[in-house]
Amino acid sequence: MRAVIAGPDDGELGPALEGEGIETSRVEGIASRPALEEAGIHEADLFVLTDVGQATAIPVAKDVNEALKVVVYDEDTIPEFARGQADLIVDPNLLAPETVAEELVDS
Repeated sequence: MRAVIAGPDDGELGPALEGEGIETSRVEGIASRPALEEAGIHEADLFVLTDVGQATAIPVAKDVNEALKVVVYDEDTIPEFARGQADLIVDPNLLAPETVAEELVDS
């Protein structure tokens, strides 16, 4: 399983995913289409967004890879336009990264 992570990972979901055997790559800077492609969004199973300020990356990622499972891991509210495209929205204050990673592997 592969995951592309966009945004800062202050909640350390990336290391938790890696601990569950998920290969991760990161988008450096803004999660534009070229940046997502460079990070390997075509081959990814998961797109993890940790900054809802970049929510426009969700429809872009889904356009590139329709089979993606989208996970938002941020304490801020995701904009309505992107909410319907996210498969899982989690507040890091409510669930630890290890718990989220375990659930993603099991799903």
